Amino acid sequence: MSDEIPTTDNREPALVVTSMIDHVLDLAATWTTWDGRPVRADERVYTPHKAIRRVTDHLIDHLAEVEARLAGDPTIPDRWHASASTTPADLAPFTDQDLNEARSRLTRLSRIWADRLTALTPDQLDRSPGEGWTFRQIAFHLADSAYYADAVGDLSAVGSDR
Repeated sequence: MSDEIPTTDNREPALVVTSMIDHVLDLAATWTTWDGRPVRADERVYTPHKAIRRVTDHLIDHLAEVEARLAGDPTIPDRWHASASTTPADLAPFTDQDLNEARSRLTRLSRIWADRLTALTPDQLDRSPGEGWTFRQIAFHLADSAYYADAVGDLSAVGSDR
């Protein structure tokens, strides 16, 4: 993930976010076969639970930012750098129940983001109030959240090398 200004294109911002979530959930559907070994990506490690947690937290953090800026309120910075932390809960097996909860949570967040982004005018998307990236840039930045799920990968081929 990067803090560089996100590159945008002519895709609808809502579709950019919802497509990322669909991709994450497609990968998560293969994670019930996870063998319990964290996957190393760059200088960090990822697990199915950590990937879902990071995607969810990223969506929530930026949603809070967008809503605060639209309301004219100051944003609340995220002071916990959770990608660097792997919790004991992150190391738990990823079960069918976990997959169902991830689907439920991320599907609801997908809907919230789609509703929020489609309610904004092109001017609001590109001249967003307050400091920071435009809301269009934030949507394209959120697409990078797939990184966490991609780090775990497609585990449908049980026993294959990572």
